[in-house]
Amino acid sequence: MAILITFLLGIGNFALQRAVMDSGHPLIGRMPWFIHALGGRFTLVVEFLLLVAALLFAAEGSVGGPIAYVIYSVLNSFSAWLILTDRV
Repeated sequence: MAILITFLLGIGNFALQRAVMDSGHPLIGRMPWFIHALGGRFTLVVEFLLLVAALLFAAEGSVGGPIAYVIYSVLNSFSAWLILTDRV
């Protein structure tokens, strides 16, 4: 069950990441150069690595990784909401 929930949160995080990068928000333009490396895909690679690590923890039966990923997902969702609704 932890693997499924982590995977579904990962799909949501990827969707939010793409929406934020495509939003054209001025904050995105002020990011360091390495964020824009690979055409903005650098952040997606980092997102993928975080998801893989959380899934590996879940597959091993550890609850620390999935719980950390849930917390990360909540913070990520909140920051995406702030950016996409122009509250920042």
